[in-house]
Amino acid sequence: MNDLEKGLYIVSTPIGNLNDLSLRAKDILEKVDFIICENPKHSLKLLNKFGIKKKLFSLHDYNEDNLIKKIKKYQYNSRIALISDAGSPLISDPGYNLVKNFIDKDIFITSVPGSNSIIPSLQLSGLAINTFIFFGFVPKNKKNADLLIEKALALNMTSIFLISGKKIEEALSSIRNLSKNRDIVLCKELTKINENIYRGKVDQIIQNITNKIINLKGEFTLIVGGEKHKPKENLPNKDLNIQISKLLKKYSLTETVQIVHKLSNISKKQIYNLALKNKNE
Repeated sequence: MNDLEKGLYIVSTPIGNLNDLSLRAKDILEKVDFIICENPKHSLKLLNKFGIKKKLFSLHDYNEDNLIKKIKKYQYNSRIALISDAGSPLISDPGYNLVKNFIDKDIFITSVPGSNSIIPSLQLSGLAINTFIFFGFVPKNKKNADLLIEKALALNMTSIFLISGKKIEEALSSIRNLSKNRDIVLCKELTKINENIYRGKVDQIIQNITNKIINLKGEFTLIVGGEKHKPKENLPNKDLNIQISKLLKKYSLTETVQIVHKLSNISKKQIYNLALKNKNE
């Protein structure tokens, strides 16, 4: 007897080691009526390992609206699983519009948590992760990538990115130009036999790439540490206003307050009031 409630199940799948599939995820994949996935050929490797045979619908960035129309007649009367090629669906993967569609129609929806590359990378980094920020994939466009990296460094906390090996040298060069003292961690093939974690200052990581110690083939998670032991200053109001004015040209009001607060001993409330005044002038 199928005891699953009808609706959508967002199921996390292994990021490398197929044995990381949870018992609950396996049970749900066995019981759903069909599965929405990114690449059916890729998903079949997982499903075949566990003897799961289901109808598969492909979902990617360019067909999401069409897929929503295609499964419309099944939504209220079926048990449907959403999986990505690896890890947790929707995290830098398609599926947002699909999930929003189910929520808007008040159809049952739940998450079956499990593997993802973000948390293991942070755990293995050796960096402070009591506060961190995830930026997703580094943009392909160099100008956009540089702006994102500059924003991450200004926030002065551990930052995590997903990045292609082809973009790593360019990204590290941008980091070094902005802040030479940053700790860098590169994670590759997590949970697999060839799992590799590379830790060091930005110059050291660049040198290891130059010396072919780090193979840049594939995709990585890139973790950038916050600035260490940066002295805080009490800025005179005139200098503070100049700094706020410059930051407001690049960042939102909230981001500007966070950046200035990190760089000074001044309260967020005082900075906010000055920034708001500056913005309205």
